[in-house]
Amino acid sequence: MTTPTLFKEAQLKAVESHPSILLREHGATLDAWFDARYEEKRRKEAANHTNSLAIIATKGTMDWAYPPFILASTASALGWDVSVFFTFYGLELLKKDLHLEVSPLGNPGMPMKMPFGPQWFKDINWKMPNAVMAGVPGFEKMATALMKQTVKNNGVASIKELRDICVEAEVKLVACQMTVELFGYKHDDFIPEVKDWIGAASFLPVAQQSDVCLFI
Repeated sequence: MTTPTLFKEAQLKAVESHPSILLREHGATLDAWFDARYEEKRRKEAANHTNSLAIIATKGTMDWAYPPFILASTASALGWDVSVFFTFYGLELLKKDLHLEVSPLGNPGMPMKMPFGPQWFKDINWKMPNAVMAGVPGFEKMATALMKQTVKNNGVASIKELRDICVEAEVKLVACQMTVELFGYKHDDFIPEVKDWIGAASFLPVAQQSDVCLFI
């Protein structure tokens, strides 16, 4: 083979190997190959991925204590990695001694249902105006007692029971150290299962990287 012929073949190979030529001639095949590899990688990542939930609990009343513990225990039962950050009044949910009350005042969406009497009587939503609630001494304690009885009558777990379930399910219960200091609390005031005492700067990356983040 002569030198000019070898040079011409080398030129042809260089042209054929050019990216634009390859894309024009084999674009569909390359797209299908890359799509298949991408889907395979996604399936592997999904198989090895553990869903995560981050909850920021800020309320300290009995009715607002249920959502974070119910969501946390449910997600943990599904195999999720769960962290709950208790800050401000939410710290009440981590106290050794739970003294949580219900405050219907300013909550027009909360009906007052009686846990006793015939069914037609228990089905009535007693939507009492705030003026009545504020003017009746001991109304919040009565509302708390009624709600506790309603919870018991319907076989719903107590706040302490739900919290214990979260502890057993290895939900990470973390407390806001800044709020602890602000309210003059001591670590001994809280259950020993508190995972850590951190600030917002430490929890924000956890919330950012979680699949689901809820503010309650």
